[in-house]
Amino acid sequence: MNKLISIFFLVLCIVGGSYAQKIISNQNNAWVLYTGNHKISKKFGVHTEYQWRRADFFNDWQQSLLRVGLDYYHNPNISFTAGYASIISYQYGEQPISHQSHENRIWEQVNLKAKYGRFDMQHRYRMEQRLIDNWTNSSGAFVQGKDNYRNRVRYRMMVNIPLSRKEMANNTLFLNVNDEVFLGFGKGVAKNVLDQNRFIAALGWRFNPNFNIQVGYLNQMVFKSDGIKVERNHTLWFSTTYNIDFTKFKIRCHSWPTKKP
Repeated sequence: MNKLISIFFLVLCIVGGSYAQKIISNQNNAWVLYTGNHKISKKFGVHTEYQWRRADFFNDWQQSLLRVGLDYYHNPNISFTAGYASIISYQYGEQPISHQSHENRIWEQVNLKAKYGRFDMQHRYRMEQRLIDNWTNSSGAFVQGKDNYRNRVRYRMMVNIPLSRKEMANNTLFLNVNDEVFLGFGKGVAKNVLDQNRFIAALGWRFNPNFNIQVGYLNQMVFKSDGIKVERNHTLWFSTTYNIDFTKFKIRCHSWPTKKP
């Protein structure tokens, strides 16, 4: 437990130290998320996710993100997922991108669960291979060239704390606190090895193990490729998780009576 806490604070120190001598733009956004992990057998499931990301609260587009994947459940506390994501990024805020762009992304992750007293903890390690639209301004007109390829690794530490009960049971009010750091590596990273950091604090209501809703605050730091500009996005965060266990659905086959000759 002490080692995990030390890693968490090390990440915060790295992120905090990177803010020095930056041009920071403060913005207000809103995100609405749906996530579902749908079990199709004892060992496999399907991950589905959509994020509706809005800038200037709900007035303009920030991003549209669709993510799907195949889950493998090694045991109740360890799972592996690989999948595809489609992301459309829009021009928004005080430091907009030069042109609306689309990203095709392959991703792989390991998710580890642990319980320490009342605390339900998760550690998520994710790798991403990203193909991003490359737009250049040629004689006053934007021209699309060969996609930019980027690699990124992400680590998220999350803890859920029951508030209205001693344990995370049905119909429980809980607190979700998590922090995720994004690090670029390989060719094309430029000056932003630290790509993003996201801190979330949210109140949630767990209806049952497969259904919960959450409302909270997301502080998203986006570090631009020039190594100078930074977005600090103060974001209203809504999340819904709804999982379906298809292994519990039984298909009944009806046999039709045959006529005797």
